[in-house]
Amino acid sequence: MSFLALFSQHSARLSSYLGTEAFLPEMVSMFKALVDVDNITILAYPSKTMPRVEYNELPNGLMQTSIDKFLNGTFLLDPYYMAATKAQKQGFFALSELSPEGFKMSEYYHAYYKNSGLKDECGYLIWVGSDDAFVNISLSRMDQKAAFDTETLTLLNDICPMVDWLMKQHWTKEIHSPPSFNLRQRLEVALDGFGTSLLTDRESQTVGMILHGYSNKAISERLHISVETVKLHRKNAYAKLDVTTAGELFNLFLDSVMSIQDDMEGDPLSYYMNAKTVVQAP
Repeated sequence: MSFLALFSQHSARLSSYLGTEAFLPEMVSMFKALVDVDNITILAYPSKTMPRVEYNELPNGLMQTSIDKFLNGTFLLDPYYMAATKAQKQGFFALSELSPEGFKMSEYYHAYYKNSGLKDECGYLIWVGSDDAFVNISLSRMDQKAAFDTETLTLLNDICPMVDWLMKQHWTKEIHSPPSFNLRQRLEVALDGFGTSLLTDRESQTVGMILHGYSNKAISERLHISVETVKLHRKNAYAKLDVTTAGELFNLFLDSVMSIQDDMEGDPLSYYMNAKTVVQAP
């Protein structure tokens, strides 16, 4: 059976499951019938609140480590989340389309992708309302597999309009009713403000881009400064933050973000360090 015939068959059956618990497992079955994929994760981002996993196939141990950290704050660094919230993108994208140069050398990549055994990812960004609610369908291959080839990516992109329509119909009611407090926005502000109480503007910009996976070269191009100047900003920032590696910087950021309270404003690092000092005081 051809790809198109198989997709038509599955999408017709999917329509009968709209709004039911069987819909997402059926959609996952469709993707697995269409292409060679190891893991499918479906993340919902309700308006103003933290993301939640609607469907996931990673082993339980990996779920507890990588996914839990992702849900608690590292999603802010995810290329798909950034594409949706900063660039208002929607549609189908390969990871390579959204990630910066040097991304696979970043601590975020190692913490979320490499430690989970994920080799490559592609996925859909689907807006499901008039507010900022959206869904990310992530299709990934594990280490032992080859990356998604052009033909596979083209086929998955071709069915994007129908996938988009089905997901919008499924989530018409369930993902709405946003709370009055915008927690995701508070976390985004915290990311932008991370370290600003200690760093210069350029050092803060450099640290932010390091966290997002930019290489020294990519940072220099974005900020229109030399690579040597980037290295100097990086060195000075690390010294002020009392870290020596990108891994330590990543962990410091994650600890700071996870310590945020509802009424906090400004640099989350200052709150985290103050709380840490209080705990350590005799």
